[in-house]
Amino acid sequence: MPKMTRFYEVGGPEVLRYEEVEVGDPGPGQVRLKHGAVALNFADTYFRSGLYPAPLPSGIGSEACGTVTAVGAGVTQFQVGDRVTYTGAHNTLGAYSTERLIDAAPLIRLPDAIGFETAAAITMRGLTAAYLMRSIWEFKKGDTILLHAAAGGVGLLVSQWAKLEGLNVIGTVSSEAKAQVATAHGCDHVINYSHEDVAARVREITGGVGVNAVFDSVGKDTFEASLNSLKRRGLMVCLGTASGPVPAFNPQLLAMKGSLFLTRPASADYIADPAEKAALASELFGHVAQGRIKVDISKRYELADAVQAHRDLEARKIIGSAIFTL
Repeated sequence: MPKMTRFYEVGGPEVLRYEEVEVGDPGPGQVRLKHGAVALNFADTYFRSGLYPAPLPSGIGSEACGTVTAVGAGVTQFQVGDRVTYTGAHNTLGAYSTERLIDAAPLIRLPDAIGFETAAAITMRGLTAAYLMRSIWEFKKGDTILLHAAAGGVGLLVSQWAKLEGLNVIGTVSSEAKAQVATAHGCDHVINYSHEDVAARVREITGGVGVNAVFDSVGKDTFEASLNSLKRRGLMVCLGTASGPVPAFNPQLLAMKGSLFLTRPASADYIADPAEKAALASELFGHVAQGRIKVDISKRYELADAVQAHRDLEARKIIGSAIFTL
């Protein structure tokens, strides 16, 4: 019997329930998918807590991979037996499941060289790294970036991709163990923000100049230090709010700190165009298949253990990527 995790009210990890479900035949434009592995992302906690609204009761999780077992009317790009992966947001909720129905539109064909566990660990994170490196700014060889949560799932991929592009990478972490992981994955310098002043260390490392761009997935706790780490006309990229939302501020602050640019990108807007998504995915899978980007899965959970997985995620106990195995 197929099973899935869902929630009937918003709240802490304890609201998640693992239940048996019926999965019918796919409707027009849909496929039935048997999952091979499921991703665990911090954004999943935003839906569960209510930060990202979803109609209740709701499935949870927006990223997984598997094998097509049935196709609905009008689906011509996929057939039974195809290996696919997907990532999204509201349009793909329900990934914490053994089987499901899903629209065919978000699906990405998975090369044979990429296993299901690897795909679950890199589809969202890897496409994020891809658009950060390819679409959001015209980086030049020798530019320097500041990467918060450098030992996280996205951070480890971004740092490796940045080194392929010839960039200098300064990473921030919260522990010595994470510092070692970040260094092993390409960070030229690592700052432990639990006892070091991030902006001061960045200025020291860059000879007082600052960095070309900051990738900040932490939010409230790091926002000010991030702005203070940028060089004149640098780019501030707000990727997430792990420590809470960034407080309201007057845009004049950006002028005062050097005519800075600021963006809050959503992956959906960088993979909405099928051709752009295909190009980013192709480059990502190519780097991974050829060993230019290494994928480390530090933690594997059973799908029934989603409550504990969310507790570990919010306690920042996970280094790199974590997935649910099936």
